[in-house]
Amino acid sequence: MVLMIWAFASVTRHTRSSVAKIWLTGWLMILVYSIAALFTQIPGIWGGLAHIVFAVSLVWAGLLFTYASIPYRDTSSSRWLLAMLFASSTLYMTILLVSPGRHWALNLAALLLGLGPLAVTLASMHSVNDRLRWFVVSFCGALSIFLLIVQNSHSYGHVLAGNAVLFSVYAGNCFFAALTYRRATAGAFVAIFGFLGWALVFIAEPLLPAVWPQVVIESEVWHLPAFVVAIGMMLLLLEDQIAHNKHLALHDALTGLPNRRLFEDRMASALERSRRTGTTMALLVIDLNDFKQINDTMGHHVGDIVLQRVASAFADRVRRSDTVSRTGGDEFSVILEEPTNRDEAVQVGRSLQQLLHDPLEIEDRKVNVGVSVGIAIFPEDGSDAESLYVAADLKMYGAKRRSQESRQGASAS
Repeated sequence: MVLMIWAFASVTRHTRSSVAKIWLTGWLMILVYSIAALFTQIPGIWGGLAHIVFAVSLVWAGLLFTYASIPYRDTSSSRWLLAMLFASSTLYMTILLVSPGRHWALNLAALLLGLGPLAVTLASMHSVNDRLRWFVVSFCGALSIFLLIVQNSHSYGHVLAGNAVLFSVYAGNCFFAALTYRRATAGAFVAIFGFLGWALVFIAEPLLPAVWPQVVIESEVWHLPAFVVAIGMMLLLLEDQIAHNKHLALHDALTGLPNRRLFEDRMASALERSRRTGTTMALLVIDLNDFKQINDTMGHHVGDIVLQRVASAFADRVRRSDTVSRTGGDEFSVILEEPTNRDEAVQVGRSLQQLLHDPLEIEDRKVNVGVSVGIAIFPEDGSDAESLYVAADLKMYGAKRRSQESRQGASAS
């Protein structure tokens, strides 16, 4: 267990994901559970205390794994819900282990397991009203009803109740992992089915001696699903890191737009489609006017905000089938596939200029940002990417020169 957590921690160190840190905390709780298991057979109060830590740490680990699957876990209501689940499950397991004969206390604790999450959810509906939250409430409500029915019904009621709590927690993990990681990858499959196996342990382990007493399974076998889950989690973290690295390699770190490398790939694909179908496409090269002056007078941090605002405005304006890229310091390029004619491409260019007609408000200051646009049409202005880029660049610099001359003339008059 220590070696597994060490391996998990080494993977976690290479990611900034908050999910990884929550998972690691959950595995540390599993380590506490494993250590407490060594002392549960000690007679007296210390053995009883070890038994409580043993059970509660296993429940807490499962709750932490569930918490990591909630997309809005950073909200205060999610933290309150987690705290309520921690408190109610700890109270229930403690009463179940220490004083199971106090039926009234056990019934109150079972009711709290169901009503506590419902109360938190109802109180926070104005800020978060998501189906996952109601799934949690439904799980807890069903568990509460089951506990009230079985916990005092017969001699095995307490065993059934304790295992029902653990089964619900880890079956919930399987359910929420399936909702969160809806992708056909090894990490998702291994983690989801690992949680399913872990949940079924709490049914099979107490049921097997009653159904097939002649079958003896070593205790280590029942722990295998936990290691399967750990492997699945590590695979998920590695898959996310690979996807993140791939995204960084193909996108601009400041604006999130495709970088020149990805833009060139999409340009080549767009040209190939146009040649194959006999249609036209347009390349727009856009340069910000006097961007160096913004950096020099207001600082590079303002310049970075300007680039982010411009990138967001351009990306929102074009169609999803088109491509907006940051191909230079203050240069953006746009691929418009299948425009009907040059006039349509010109209209798009003018609409992009119009987006920046009004000054941008940044840090209580108004920043005037103008753009110059050059347009090249395939196949009229060029038959390949390089010739189209040269044609669009020349037209963009011509537009920039005319804009500067116009501003200088207005200033002189």
